[in-house]
This record gives sequence, C-alpha cells and structure tokens, in this order.
Amino acid sequence: MAIQEDFLKSTLYFSGLTSAELEPVKAVVFEKTADRGEMFLVEGEAAKAVYFVVSGMIKVFKLSPDGKEQILSLVRPPESFNDVPAFDGGLALASVEAMTASLIYGIEKSNLELIVQQNNKVALNLVKVLCHQVQHLIALVEDLSFRHVTNRVAKILLEYAEASVSNPRLTQQEIAALAGTAREIVGRSLKSLEEEGKIKLDRHRIVITDRKALREMAGMATVETQVRKSL
Repeated sequence: MAIQEDFLKSTLYFSGLTSAELEPVKAVVFEKTADRGEMFLVEGEAAKAVYFVVSGMIKVFKLSPDGKEQILSLVRPPESFNDVPAFDGGLALASVEAMTASLIYGIEKSNLELIVQQNNKVALNLVKVLCHQVQHLIALVEDLSFRHVTNRVAKILLEYAEASVSNPRLTQQEIAALAGTAREIVGRSLKSLEEEGKIKLDRHRIVITDRKALREMAGMATVETQVRKSL
C-alpha cells in the first residue's frame, strides 16, 4: 500500500515539509496493523522504531506488580509513540495495546536519525514532539496528585466520551485506568455527575449534557481564561 503523504504532513514530526522533502521519509516508512486487543509492544522489550497511528487508537500503559493498570496515554491519529526509547536506544518504557483495529506507520531509529541530521525542520519538530510529551506527563502527574477523582473523570469524559471510529467508547475500567483509581469509584463519580445534571448515563453510553460545567470541573475553563488574559 502506498504511504499516505497527506498523513505524514499532518504529523508534528513532518509538519511543514514539502513533497520533495518527504520523499526520503516515505522511502523508509513501513506499515504494521494491529487488531483490537493485540499487544503491540511489551514494557522492557527492544523497541527500535518510532510509530505513528494512521487509524484507530493505541493504549500506552504500565502495570504494577499486582496487575493494576495505569494508562499513560491514548494515542490517536496522527500522534506518535515509543519516541524516547527509539532515540536513546533503550527498551520500551511502557506496554502498548491496540484499542481498536489500527494501522500504524513506523520508522526505524537509524533511518529517522539520518532524516533528522539532513533536515533542520524535522530536528526542530522533534524537539516540539518531545516537549509536548513532557507537558502531557506533567499534566498527568498533576491530575493524579492534586485533582479529585470526579474532576479527573470529568476531564477524561471531555476528551474521550464521544465515541467514533478512531475514538472508541471507553469502559468504566478503562476510565479508572486513566484516572488512576478503582472502577467502583469511577462508577460513583459518574453517578454523582449524572445527579448534578452534567452527564446522562444511557445504558453503556455516557452523554455529556453540560459541557461548560465539566470544563470548569476539569480546570479547562481556568486555563483558557489565563491564556486569553496573557494574549
């Protein structure tokens, strides 16, 4: 299958590149597919490529010794994963599982390093990618450390509640793994949000009925206000 040039241009890695500049990239991209529930990487194994989600959604997670799961991120098109191990030559820092049937592009470490050396745009874009990932992990630590569980659940619902082909409906167990808590506590949080009129539980669906209130609970409204004041 031909590599999708428009997809490559949509990634942060290759943003701003011309078709001519993308030719050496397309020459080294390889494809992989994964079925729903298929393990793509296992923490601790050799991982010598950076991967890009073309379609579907990928779960990046860690497991505690007693089997508790903490989801670090849900990766959707056109985002990447396994960036750090690919560049530092280390082992996979977390496990990776396909949440849906997924199409994934990969570029091996040696090939990507050569592209970075030959194109300053890609080098600058790589810095941005790693900065975004650091910001995401800092936000995750902040959420887990300082936000009440119900506020964390509100934020997760805003980001993932609306199911689509590339954004599957999350189970309460998956919400719990994102929020760093137990499924039972998520159930109580959802019930509380429903009683307050912020969401509606419709069988296995969660319908947001008061998006503004959820954004305030998640702290998003405050952040947006601060950004507007700084402009």
